[in-house]
This record gives sequence, structure tokens and C-alpha cells, in this order.
Amino acid sequence: MILSGLEIKKHIGQEIIIEPFDEARLNPNSYNLSLHNELLTYTNEILDMRTKNDTQKILIPPEGLVLTPGKLYLGRTSEYTKTEGYIPMLEGRSSIGRLGICIHVTAGFGDVGFAGYWTLELFCVQPVRIYAGVQIAQIYYHTITQPYERYTKGKYQNNKGIQGSMLYKEF
Repeated sequence: MILSGLEIKKHIGQEIIIEPFDEARLNPNSYNLSLHNELLTYTNEILDMRTKNDTQKILIPPEGLVLTPGKLYLGRTSEYTKTEGYIPMLEGRSSIGRLGICIHVTAGFGDVGFAGYWTLELFCVQPVRIYAGVQIAQIYYHTITQPYERYTKGKYQNNKGIQGSMLYKEF
């Protein structure tokens, strides 16, 4: 079952933390999250799963930044989230998708107990100008049956910013 917007609001500050929280961003069954002003891009032409791939930081200027098709940009939400007792899920907003922007390639599924900023895997179909602070994604919450194991020590837990792939740690 997916929580309604009213249920999300009821659990804010308890099982669901969104900082900062703005009630105006609450939807009938989700909450809009915004894009931070930093992006990362990989500097290697060929990415290797077995190694840590180098990245470079890009700041989104006030006049916006044009994304290039075929290039992966890693961004993050401006909001910190923490969830206990529910499964957080992330999806792009339809208005963003209608501009040909994908906000996560495959990583919209969160774990119960996740705490941190959401890293976004941004990819576009055609050149498009983006802006920091835009409401780019929506988070929603699924219930989970008991018992369950809480996510506490994963490689992406309690992050402080954008994180590139850490798949290399599994080799």
C-alpha cells in the first residue's frame, strides 16, 4: 500500500523525516524533492565497475545549465530524508519527464531505514536547460510487513552529498 499525502504529513518528524519540509510540496500521495546546485560527471570515457571512477564537480549557475544528451550527470536532492517503517521510492515528476529528462536510470528504490540525500542519475533525450532548486522528483512511501531488517550500514547510508557508484567495493 502507498501512503497518501495526508498519511505522509501525519508521519513527518516521526517515521518520515524530510529536511527541510514544505507543506506546499505535499501531493495527494507523494512529496516533491528539489535539485541541489551541484552535479558530478565521470571524467573517464570508459567506466570500469571494478574501480572507483573519477568525477568532476559542476555547479549549476543561476542562469541554468544545459545538459548534453548521451552524458550521465549525477545530482542530488536538496532535501535530506530518513525513513523508518516504510519503503521510500523516488520517481521523476511528469513535467520533468515530458522534457525528456530521466532522473534515475535504475535507482528509484529505497530501503527501509535509509537516511541521506538521494543521488539522482540524470540523463536527457535532447539538450535541456536545468536549474538548481527545481522540484525534480517525488518521493512516496510503501508500507512493509513485519518483521523486516532495517538498512543501517550500506555503502550509501548517511551520505553527505552526491555519490558515484561504489559497485567496486563488491569485487
